[in-house]
Amino acid sequence: MMQAAAPLPKLSRIPPDIAAVTDYESYARARMDAGAWAYINGGAADEWTLQENRAAFQRIRLRSRVLRDLSGGHTRLRLLGQDFAHPILLAPVAYHRLAHPDGELATLLGATAMQAGMVVSTQASITLEEIAAHAVADDRAGRPPLWFQLYIQPDRDFTLALVRRAEVAGYGALVLTVDAPVNGLRNAEQRTGFALPADIQAANLRGMRPLQLAQAPPGKQAQAGEGVLLGGALMAAAATWRDLAWLRDQTRLPLLVKGITSAEDAVLAMQHGVDGIIVSNHGGRMLDGLPASIDLLPDIAAAVSNRVPVLLDGGIRRGSDAFKALALGAKAVLVGRGYMHGLAAAGAVGVSHVLHMLRAELELTMALTGCRDLTAIGSDCLM
Repeated sequence: MMQAAAPLPKLSRIPPDIAAVTDYESYARARMDAGAWAYINGGAADEWTLQENRAAFQRIRLRSRVLRDLSGGHTRLRLLGQDFAHPILLAPVAYHRLAHPDGELATLLGATAMQAGMVVSTQASITLEEIAAHAVADDRAGRPPLWFQLYIQPDRDFTLALVRRAEVAGYGALVLTVDAPVNGLRNAEQRTGFALPADIQAANLRGMRPLQLAQAPPGKQAQAGEGVLLGGALMAAAATWRDLAWLRDQTRLPLLVKGITSAEDAVLAMQHGVDGIIVSNHGGRMLDGLPASIDLLPDIAAAVSNRVPVLLDGGIRRGSDAFKALALGAKAVLVGRGYMHGLAAAGAVGVSHVLHMLRAELELTMALTGCRDLTAIGSDCLM
């Protein structure tokens, strides 16, 4: 059996043929082992939703406007009381050290260079405190506040401790992911047998008591009616709306929920006191068959009706994609796989370059559609 080729060294400079975010994909793949690549890029089941996240943007057409006064134009916005230079944030992605030995610290450096907001994952491979300390030490560019992405753990006391750690470290908001009650590694495990390397772990979860999963004794089969997943300890420990209400009572940080795919759940989330909604199908990694995030956005934005900001996650590969999301009701967008490809290929410089291309494309789209700032972007900019 032929062995897979060893990953190539990281790029020391950006090749001239990288002119778009998607150009990084082949360079990243050549610089990651097969299991790590499958984890970062894989989707659930047949990966229809994963592919649809991209295809849906390509179906949306723009309207050009000419001879408009664009003097003084900019991409600034204020979101949850915090200032951002542009509406492109880095989505929470676990285990950045799978892509680069410096992990989230390299990502942070690239984000800081482009004044981009960054949402740090609960399952980061570097602790939230160390990331925040580096952010404070390297604040030359007026970096926006870090946000912390939170999974409600089966151990609720440990979950609350994570919240307190984020507060003390100076994070600007909590982003509660609500659409992933089962193990996010399972797709890569099923496709390639992938397991995390021994030196990479969820640094923020050290010391958490493991969930005790009930198992049938050896030689004893499950009783009729017992499910593979439903009815087990994992689902019994999964978060509910009661947990969202509990979390809202525990912190004064702005609280966003990520993973909303229906107008009904958006309204329920607002009723439970959230400060923001992130429309997301988890990058097609959880439930295959969900529509693209961009196709879900208009109904959710209409239901929210500007009572709280709506953000969009999923499928962003062009600055024009970000523009389309803003035109359909989002206040900002999050990018995931695209910047992870930049990280895997070229470290902090790759992350920065990905963000630079997205922002430049967004500004070009704004100029050619006659929008001098983000408030000018609306549904009339689309066919």
